[in-house]
Amino acid sequence: MPGEKILLLGVNHKTTPVEIREKIALTNGYQEPLAALKNFSGLREYYLLSTCNRVELLVIAEPEVAVEEEIFNFLFDGRVDREDWRRYLYVFSGQAAIRHLFMVAASLDSMVVGEAQILGQLKEAYRHAAQFGCTGPFLNKLLHKSFSVAKRVRTETAIGSSAVSISYAAVQLAKKIFGNLKGKKVLLVGAGEMAELAAEHLVGQGVGDVVVANRTLARAVDLAKRFRGNAVSIEELVQQLEYVDIIISSTGATEIILNKDQVKSVMRARMNRPLFFIDIAVPRDLDPRLIEIDNVYLYDIDDLSSVVEINKSDRDREAVKAARIVDEETLKFQKWYQGVAVTPTIVALKDKFEDIGRGELDRTLARMPELGEAERKNMEKMLAAIIAKILHDPLTYLKSESCAGRDNSDLKITLVRELFGLSNGDNGR
Repeated sequence: MPGEKILLLGVNHKTTPVEIREKIALTNGYQEPLAALKNFSGLREYYLLSTCNRVELLVIAEPEVAVEEEIFNFLFDGRVDREDWRRYLYVFSGQAAIRHLFMVAASLDSMVVGEAQILGQLKEAYRHAAQFGCTGPFLNKLLHKSFSVAKRVRTETAIGSSAVSISYAAVQLAKKIFGNLKGKKVLLVGAGEMAELAAEHLVGQGVGDVVVANRTLARAVDLAKRFRGNAVSIEELVQQLEYVDIIISSTGATEIILNKDQVKSVMRARMNRPLFFIDIAVPRDLDPRLIEIDNVYLYDIDDLSSVVEINKSDRDREAVKAARIVDEETLKFQKWYQGVAVTPTIVALKDKFEDIGRGELDRTLARMPELGEAERKNMEKMLAAIIAKILHDPLTYLKSESCAGRDNSDLKITLVRELFGLSNGDNGR
């Protein structure tokens, strides 16, 4: 493994508004972008994650190849202006990349700290990357470690007990608009995990009816059945607006599915009764101009950030403990990684000294045939002791942790290899 660069590049809800995120979201799944990345030179292993709140690429790259610019273009070119993506993009390397991955897995970098959904999304993204042969020994170990870090955080802290999901936050926002949700009718557009979570929270708040609209009617029927609701086809969406109060949309559509004129016509039939939309899809499902219509309320996923202040003090307290666990696990993994990195150099250094020592000893003994077996063994022991003493300082230097960070390890390895004339072919990098 030694010699690779660990890089994590991406955008998330903290750095980038939804109108930018929706332009680079993977609307057609992982297969196409993962296949495209196979053509990049210098990438040994890679993993791609796309959710409503983030798009991140984690790569193991050859040290001498500058892959960053090619990855920038892959993520943004033709979709986002160059000035914009340089402003929004973050890049982590080495230990910082490892720590960020662990923070994401533990839900400490989520819009709602402590929400459980992100871990499932990480595992799903990893499944695709592994299936297409994009990951290797290092990323397999690193990603599995991120899953165990998340489990440890869940086990040793109460960060999940006071957390709210994005879907729950949407329901809380609906309560602020209507006061009481009892008897309200809800339309879920899309039958994915986000819609299912929203339905669970809505039923818990006593909503009257749940209607599910989905492009795949069978999927809508299955979800509606769980909540004793009704299923309709996506073509009936506009017609259903006349009868419901709350619409939560979370489809995987690539374009707007409901525009201003369609809703405006429905409001006449509704006699201007309030209609509340929450768009938790990325890219967005709903026309942003809906807010221009009287008695129509529209919130997108970024608007939910104010709602997730619920239980914030409790979550923040537990987040401090969770961050400490992440830091511990990051240091442990970094130490393992540094050990993997320096081992070939240590082996090469020992082999070189032993080869030189053995060669000189053999030549010396050849000129001293009168020596007995006991004397020969004593000379071999003396040689081994001399080699051990000479190697003590360089080996201590290689193994030392005087300066934290993967870059420092690379520098030490390079210096020792050059100083002692170790070629890259000698068990090296």
